[in-house]
Parts: sequence; structure tokens; C-alpha cells
Amino acid sequence: MRRLLTILLLTALTAGARGQALDPADYLYPIRDVDGTCSSNFGEIRPGHFHAGVDIRTGGTEGKELVAVADGHVSRLSVSPGGYGRAIYLTLNNGTTAVYGHLQRFRDDIEQLVAQERRAQGKNSLNLFFGHSKLPVRQGEVIGYSGNSGSSSGPHLHFEIRDTRTQRLYNVVREGIIRPVDSLPPRIVKIHYVEIDTLPGGLCARKAPESYTAVRSHEGTYRLNREEPLGVGRKGYFVAEITDRRNGVHNRFGLWRVTAWADGERYYEYRMDGFTFAQSRCCDAVSHYPIQIATRNEAFRLAQAEAAPDCFYTAMTDRGIIRTVPGQLRRIRIEAEDDSGNRSQIEFDIRGREEEFRATADTLARIVRPGHAATLTCGKMTARIPAGALHETLACRPEQTAAPRVDTGLVALSPAYRALPPATPLRKTMSVSIRTEIPARMRPHAVLARRTAQGRAAYVGGSCKEGVVTASTYTSDPLFVVADLVPPRITANFRQDADLSQSDAIGFRATDNFSGIAAYTLLIDGQWVPCERYPMTGRLFHTFDTPPAHSRHTVRLTVRDGAGNTASWEGTFYR
Repeated sequence: MRRLLTILLLTALTAGARGQALDPADYLYPIRDVDGTCSSNFGEIRPGHFHAGVDIRTGGTEGKELVAVADGHVSRLSVSPGGYGRAIYLTLNNGTTAVYGHLQRFRDDIEQLVAQERRAQGKNSLNLFFGHSKLPVRQGEVIGYSGNSGSSSGPHLHFEIRDTRTQRLYNVVREGIIRPVDSLPPRIVKIHYVEIDTLPGGLCARKAPESYTAVRSHEGTYRLNREEPLGVGRKGYFVAEITDRRNGVHNRFGLWRVTAWADGERYYEYRMDGFTFAQSRCCDAVSHYPIQIATRNEAFRLAQAEAAPDCFYTAMTDRGIIRTVPGQLRRIRIEAEDDSGNRSQIEFDIRGREEEFRATADTLARIVRPGHAATLTCGKMTARIPAGALHETLACRPEQTAAPRVDTGLVALSPAYRALPPATPLRKTMSVSIRTEIPARMRPHAVLARRTAQGRAAYVGGSCKEGVVTASTYTSDPLFVVADLVPPRITANFRQDADLSQSDAIGFRATDNFSGIAAYTLLIDGQWVPCERYPMTGRLFHTFDTPPAHSRHTVRLTVRDGAGNTASWEGTFYR
């Protein structure tokens, strides 16, 4: 009886973690008058996150009608210059939540409500939450119009379904809610082999990957570009570099499932059925991060990283490690499947090498473990790494190097410091502080920058207090203090004293040399008015919500960048 209760409890917990099963018949398609193709799919491995939904193409245009996929109510409205831009959240009566992102505008009554709240709060960015009785919606009812707002590089609809209780995201293609036309199997691009050695204390040392190109024999079947078996070490793992395509589009898509067998025994399987936002950065653990950030494909690490959660794996033996003895011949098979059920596979032989990889421990390095917080120092740099930030145990030896050359308008004020080994992904931010001499006039504009792989300075952020600049960051690139002394640049898209009586909006373009636009305020006749910002294009604009008065108006736009520099544009127009 106790065993039966245990089984029932585990079944219930597993079902709760994965969310309820969805019925596609409960949902309408979320957008009208489109061809049904997508530009991105669910769970794609992106820099620092899994893609949380599907991106539905809108033919390069805005203004397509968005409809409620099921009965429910508007539970949240979000307006932001980044992220999903204008977004609407529908809590549905069936226990799920539908999310629509990058809208051009909400439907009229919702748009008016948002405008009233923005003016009342004097804020361009808003998050509004509602109970079930404020804005009920019926299935098929228009709720807004597709657009290109937020961190969007082209008009499209970002669409998600979440479990309302847990906020776990569903793979809407696998659930049958979105059904793309897709008869194309995945493309297996390369196979990499990583030989490893375990040092005292559990530290995993790796040799550089050995890479082999995959060649397509016929549709869905691949082989390596060599006939002889791959030489492998005593222990190691494979990385499968794969991509996927769909009919009618040129975009690359992520994989749903990757499975590996050794001598006919399944030892690894990854599946992208869903995740919570707390797990999103685990994309850097399921992938082989150094290869992933250097390719346009997905680089699946066919082994489980030390702190990678079990939820992404439906099969795992010996954490995916392949072991051999000298001369031993083994057969490896890898299969990739997309979310429409198309499959590709590759098979090859491996043979154990005579030589053995023996790593040498760095006795001067500090061992940092995923489950423990750590503080690393070097010169005048201190890095604080919280528990749970790392995906695996690392040997860290912080180093100091010269700061790179910086562009005109920037002043490098410290050496560059690296706290973690190169290409180390973080699940949580670490706090980095650098103390240095900063002239008084530069202190308000002092921030941290990182040295990119190309040797350039890229903005990180932070603030200066008593000669110490501190920022939270995910990067493992070298960091240094820089003063950004160049204010943003503003240009108006109308002439001074222009007649805007026939215009729906007044617009500007604001750009910055380094730290980006952080804040903006638009005044018309001295009164605050809401202003939209599209960061990908630099556009800022206010949509007129009153009829023309055929009079002269003053306008002032003030913009601040991430390093505290401000710029203003003042002028007049008639309307």
C-alpha cells in the first residue's frame, strides 16, 4: 500500500511539474490574415535563454488582428521599450495563460485604459494587472494588433501558452496548438568529441574538441566525412551540432528531441517539452557553450553538466559519458527530431586510443562549485559569485590585463580583470567591483565595460561610489572601468515650426555611442505626454490623442544614456 501511494504521489508531482495536457480543440489560431509560417520556434537555444514561444510571421507588415484563443480575461498589460514591448496576457478559463508580444497597439478600449494610466503615473513603461471581471474576453474576440515593438527586429507576433498556476511554458507546436507546414528533417552539421579527465575534488578537465563534418547520404541520413573509426579516449562525450528548417522560410529553428545510443543502448535523450523562466538560462548547460556561442546552429552537449536539471532529459546513463578501453570498437548513433516529427540520424564507429589524457591540476587556482557562493579577487577587482550561479565546478585563477583601446568619447580608467575562465556561462549574475582613480568630473559617467573577442569595449553598466564601480553581470569577459562622456544624439523627423495637422504622431530618432538609451521624457507645451520607443531602430514618437487645435505648440525631448549623459531637443510645431 505504501509503495502504491508513493507511486501515485510521484506521478502527481511529475504531472504538476510538466503541467496539464492541452487539448488543441480548446484554442483558436491567435492571429488573422497570415500565411501561418513562423520565424522562430519554441525552446530555441538563444544567448542566455531558451526562446519562450513561437514567432509568427506577419508578411513584413503590422496591424494584423490578434484574437483571444479561448474564453478568459485580460490579466496583465505590459508596455516597455524592450522585451516584448506592448504585450497582453490572457488568463484563460481552461487553466492556461496566453501571451501576445510585440504589439503595435491594443484594441481601442484597452489602448485608452493604458493611455490614462500612463498619464496618471507619468510613466512610459507600465505593468498593469487585472482581476477576472475588469476585462473579460470571449474566444475569437479582437484584443489588439500585431506590430514590431520592444526587442523585435521585424514585424511579427510572439505567442506563448503558459500553465497559469506554475507559469511553466508549453511547446505549442508539440501540443498541436500551432501547426506549421514542415516536412523537412533536421540537418546534422558537425559532430564534436570532447575527451575529459577528472581531477581531485571532482573538477572536470577537458581537451579541445575534435570536430568532424557530417555529410548527408540522403534525406534524413548522415555520415561523417571519414570512413575509419574515430579515435576516442578513456572517457569523453559528444557534441552534436544540428539545425532545422521549415517549408517556405529561410529561418533556422531549434530541435525538439536529440537522442544518442551506444552499441544499441540509449544513453542520452534531450526533449524540449517546456520549462519555467527560472530554468531558461539552463540552455547554456544543455548546450556546449563555447561551441554554441560561435555557431548559428544548436550545439547539444550529449552529456549532463554537473548542475544541469534533470527535467530536460528523458534518458541519461553515466551522465552521458562514453567510456572505452584501448582498441575497443563501439557504435554510436545520434538521432535528431524537430517539433513536427521529422527525423534525421547519423551513425559512426569509435575506437579506444592507446594514449590516455591526463590533466594537470592548477595548484594556484581557486575551486568554485555550483552550490556554493565564492568571492574572487585580483588586484583592485572583487567578484562575488552567488550559490547556484555556475553550471559546473570550475578552477578559477583571476587575471589582470591591459584595457583595450576605446573609441573617441570613452576613457579607459583601469586595467581589465577576468574573474572566471573564458566562455563561462552563468545562471545568476555575479557582482563585480573595481576600484580605481577616477577624476571628479568623470565619476557620474563611470561604468564597467567588457573586452569583446574582437578587442573592443562593450557596455556592461553599474554605478560609481567612492571610487569603486560595481555592476551585476552574466559575462565572463574581462571587465574594466570606462567613462562615457558623449551624450545621446537626437534628431527630429520634422522641420522647426512644421505643420503637423495632418500627422498622427510626432517623432524623433535618438542614438547613443556606447551605453544605450536608458530613459526619455517628452513634454508638449510643458506637459508630460507618453512616448513610444523602438530601440532596434532608434525611433521615439508620441501618437496624438486629441484633435488638431490649429495652434503653435512647444516640444522638448530629453534623453539619458546608461552612463548618465543627457541630451535635449527643443522646438515648435503647429497643429
